[in-house]
Amino acid sequence: MSSQDIPEENLPAEQGAAHDAAHGGTTAVAQRHDDPFADPGLPAHRPRIQDIDERAAKRSERAVAFMFTLSMLATIGFIAAFVIFPVDKIVFIWPLGHISALNFSLGVTLGLALFCIGAGAVHWARTLMSDVEVADDRHAIEAEPEVKAKVLADFADGARESAIGRRKLIRNTMFGALAMVPLSGVVLLRELGPLPEDKLRKTLWAKGKQLINMNTNEPLRPEDVSVGSLTFVMPEGLKESDHNFNTEIAKAAVMIVRLQPEDIKDKRELEWSHEGIVAYSKICTHVGCPISLYEQQTHHVLCPCHQSTFDLSDGARVIFGPAGHPLPQLRIGVNAEGNLEALGDFEEPVGPAFWERG
Repeated sequence: MSSQDIPEENLPAEQGAAHDAAHGGTTAVAQRHDDPFADPGLPAHRPRIQDIDERAAKRSERAVAFMFTLSMLATIGFIAAFVIFPVDKIVFIWPLGHISALNFSLGVTLGLALFCIGAGAVHWARTLMSDVEVADDRHAIEAEPEVKAKVLADFADGARESAIGRRKLIRNTMFGALAMVPLSGVVLLRELGPLPEDKLRKTLWAKGKQLINMNTNEPLRPEDVSVGSLTFVMPEGLKESDHNFNTEIAKAAVMIVRLQPEDIKDKRELEWSHEGIVAYSKICTHVGCPISLYEQQTHHVLCPCHQSTFDLSDGARVIFGPAGHPLPQLRIGVNAEGNLEALGDFEEPVGPAFWERG
């Protein structure tokens, strides 16, 4: 249906004119005909009960303070839950069924703490902060001195209208709730796991521990290692059936290579070897990938992940790739039984450069 098919008295303009005429608004009618997009202005402000009754304002203030206080108590409950409930405790809660008591208590207390802060802020804004609408004209984007002064004045007006200076109970409980909520994050970070202490600096290698061939699970003898061969070994006492095998082998995996003694350029490497047999960490010093590629002619080992290349004839120094430092060397010797053994642990942490090597 087009506008021509609508009776004139039902058109929006005619309806507005009839309404204004009934209320004596002849000037508004004339203005509307002259400018159909004229600013209608803001509606009259209707005060809330808190604006005219201080007792109602006090009730709202106490309600907001109660929610902030409840948030603080919930945060304390969140922290207490870590102490009270063991990780493996299971409880039955209808209708959820059997669930972890720790997870349930953490979720309820943290959710309540955050909800009460939000609910308190909303109730504060709706009942106590000023709700007078203000129209502001558009202005240039650049911040002129007058604009800066206006912003500061508006900020001061907002602070005054929020009554944060006058409503001290709300202010103090809000600051308390906001200050205590981050404690939940501190507790969560602490419970991510035990502190590493010096575990990253030590491996299972120790003086007297034999080198066990990872293929045969037997002690390795010097005559078992031929020139140009690559053998992987692990510390004596570590078994693949151990629950911590993956954790320990990730630090203690060692590769054995036999070189001609005259091909070894690094003096310390020669002293720490046995008859040209050198032992180096298998863990790349870039991001911890296992090194498994060996070039017999050049005595280079290559990490397959990012192509870091180390020269085993020259202290395993980095000659190519993103690795930042050489592979740690394990000092070895031979025990009374003729088996290869470690003469101590690595002198520096194996793997990537954690914390800039400490």
